Amino acid sequence: MKDSHIPLAARMRPTSISNYFGQSHLMSEGKPLRKMLETGQCHSMIFWGPPGTGKTTLASLIALHANAEVITLSAVTSGVKDIRIAIDKAQQNKQYGHKTLLFVDEVHRFNKSQQDAFLPYVEDGTVAFIGATTENPSFALNNALLSRARTYLLKPFSEQELTQLINNALSKDEVLSERGIELTEEALQTLIRVADGDGRKALHTLELSADFTDTTIIELNHVVQASGEKMAAYDNKGDDFYDLISAFHKSVRGSDANAALYWYARILVGGGDPLYVARRLLAIVSEDIGNADPKAMQIALNAWDIYHRVGPAEGERAIAQAAIYCALAPKSNAVYMAFKQAMALAKETGSSAVPNHLRNAPTKLMASLDYGKDYRYAHNEPNAYAAGENYFPESIPTEHTNLYTPNERGFEKKLMAKLDYLNALDQQEGKQ
Repeated sequence: MKDSHIPLAARMRPTSISNYFGQSHLMSEGKPLRKMLETGQCHSMIFWGPPGTGKTTLASLIALHANAEVITLSAVTSGVKDIRIAIDKAQQNKQYGHKTLLFVDEVHRFNKSQQDAFLPYVEDGTVAFIGATTENPSFALNNALLSRARTYLLKPFSEQELTQLINNALSKDEVLSERGIELTEEALQTLIRVADGDGRKALHTLELSADFTDTTIIELNHVVQASGEKMAAYDNKGDDFYDLISAFHKSVRGSDANAALYWYARILVGGGDPLYVARRLLAIVSEDIGNADPKAMQIALNAWDIYHRVGPAEGERAIAQAAIYCALAPKSNAVYMAFKQAMALAKETGSSAVPNHLRNAPTKLMASLDYGKDYRYAHNEPNAYAAGENYFPESIPTEHTNLYTPNERGFEKKLMAKLDYLNALDQQEGKQ
């Protein structure tokens, strides 16, 4: 039997591609990272994603398939001396013809000079460098390091992937399977909700929940106990978290600032994460406000930033201010609807060629193929608008290209007037 003192997440860490869950956009058949693993290749890369999405696990799989030794550093606890020791070991490996994969967790916490210390050894092939970060690499990492590594975005686990992960642990972990542990459907759904896309958190909570049951069945109250006071506060009051956030969203959409404040306060009193509300506000501004008030997006972003800069007390109030602003802002779902139509059109016409006049022609060969021919540079046209020009693939009928229809509320009223003006210019040019 496996050592039950080893955390479940560590016991379930996959040792082959077939046992890996999540990141289907990277690890499905034919996807780039999957192909690299299957061929045993390894290049320097950055894994960017939230906690518990498999960054460390992927690094281990890559090293295994590339037959490389893994040296792991944490930017939280490691310094220049640790970097030097790791590089010395990698240079020894290189002399003996062995590959080294240097995995740096939380790489964004290294300062510029520490990040620069890796560059010569990445360039000369001493190490294949993999950095893991929860922060946007464009802001958190040096351009020099970024230019030498490919960035992969890791996404939170979907509900289906979390379900697979949990069921796999129940059936294949020697500790849980020997006990015959099962979950009720209510417990499973609550566990998935608590995990919030974090695979490691899902397994940790599952393991704790199993410790709380005296039988083989994990029920809702066991998951509540395992997940801590915040989740318990919601359940003890009989309130479902997603009902509360739904009520908040609908109150903002319905322009009821008082109700929005109330539901926000209910979430906080229940122990909810104010940043979850801030994230929902960002969804609201693009879904329900859009260009009726473009300023709403910046205010919601500012509230998020303020919370990180000054802490919960003032930060929660900043989110409240943003919620009130968004509730009272003019509403439009025109961007939301236009984007849905655009995605549907793109899926239907994904093989439609880019018209020649919209293509670049950086070489003589491309120019000889009429790339860029007859392109009208808008700045040289009257009113900086090439009236009658077509920017869609020629195979798409004109009646399918009218995606964005602003309404007459807020700033969109001005955008509607601008579109009417441009359409009139197009009609003068004979554009159908």
